[in-house]
Amino acid sequence: MTLHAPESPTQGTASAQATDAVLDREETISRDELETLQLARLQHTVAYAYDRVPLYKRKFDDAGIHPNDLRELSDLGNFPFTTKDDLREEYPFGMFAVPQNEVARIHASSGTTGRPTVVGYTKQDLADWAKLVARCLRASGVRPGMKVHNAYGYGLFTGGLGAHAGAEALGCTVIPISGGQTERQIQLIQDFQPDVILATPTYLLTIADAMAHMGIDPTSTSLKYAVLGAEPWTEEMRHELEVTMNIKACDIYGLSEVMGPGVAGEAVETQDGSHIWEDHFRPEIIDAFNPEVGKENVLRDGEHGELVFTSLTKEALPIIRYRTKDLTRLLPGTARPAHRRMGRITGRSDDMIILRGVNVFPSQIEEIALRIPELSPHFQLELTRPENQRMDQMTVKIERRETVTIEQSTTAARTLQEQIKIHVGSSCRVDVVDPGSLERSNGKLRRIYDLRPKG
Repeated sequence: MTLHAPESPTQGTASAQATDAVLDREETISRDELETLQLARLQHTVAYAYDRVPLYKRKFDDAGIHPNDLRELSDLGNFPFTTKDDLREEYPFGMFAVPQNEVARIHASSGTTGRPTVVGYTKQDLADWAKLVARCLRASGVRPGMKVHNAYGYGLFTGGLGAHAGAEALGCTVIPISGGQTERQIQLIQDFQPDVILATPTYLLTIADAMAHMGIDPTSTSLKYAVLGAEPWTEEMRHELEVTMNIKACDIYGLSEVMGPGVAGEAVETQDGSHIWEDHFRPEIIDAFNPEVGKENVLRDGEHGELVFTSLTKEALPIIRYRTKDLTRLLPGTARPAHRRMGRITGRSDDMIILRGVNVFPSQIEEIALRIPELSPHFQLELTRPENQRMDQMTVKIERRETVTIEQSTTAARTLQEQIKIHVGSSCRVDVVDPGSLERSNGKLRRIYDLRPKG
């Protein structure tokens, strides 16, 4: 029997077309069937990691736990966490569970803050990765035969090649432009007439702004769908991009240490958060700031905390309880009922600003600013400590929109300042600047500039 995704009566033609696709069997199974599959794969994975990766044998032995102690899914909470520091300490290949001649590809982080984290893939890992990215793209409205403009960065970063392989596996025509060269991106969008664009949300915003400055109407392109990831973004940003470019924009989630893009993807018919592909990954939520090992310390679905992942099928680099630093919550599945959804990522625990005792995330500022019509999505946060003062100060530098006068921007600045105080709980300065004066994204955008004296 051919199974199809459920069609939403509230969506238009684009959504109806988007749901007309055959799903993977694992997308349609019941929650009970999925958890039975998870337990079998999880028991195999922890034993496999213990036997093949010296770090896991040490960690498990030090914690006094053995793979045989995993008898039910909740027992996973008793196993130790894996962190980015673990991967750095095992640099370059100490986390690999297969011999070198079975590693088909290697990716790595930039290493700008220390040793890079290195990840490896067997041929089967690459096939699974492509299948899961294809699943994400299909859920987000992409169909075989569509032209896909891939503006994720290629190279050691997992985004470009991961997305590329998934689009090819789905049967799409891939345009591998990579990131940057914004004017050339726009020229190829006009010439090649792609249906889909893959990018970070802030880079798609850069493309839209550049089109407008070149006299091109961003709503007039051939693009119908955008699949966006690699950085947190808000519902307000989604609305901005969809209206500005006349597209449907969906989220895709992943991180190199767990696989790359394709760990979770959003369905275009619901646009209510990314479904985690739980036939390949077991997610948990823990208290980000008081993490303790123990299944009693795993938070319930619906509670906010740090997302933790365990891989269930990876061969080259199995990962056990990896702390992602991403802050979110788990919600029941909708378009794919057996697979739980991630709520919007509110930020990263290592991107959190503690300002005068108040926790502040860039996504909070974005959410508030985009509700003020005079202000654009382009902003930066500057942290300073004025001379002879003990208290830190945050300045929000944000561009006004093209049609907004200086007088209107002054009023908007006052409104933003008041709304941040009300909703975030911290005082700040707001500096509204001219359109086009702040740095634009060529991929991932830097939002926070810490100018406080060091030491």
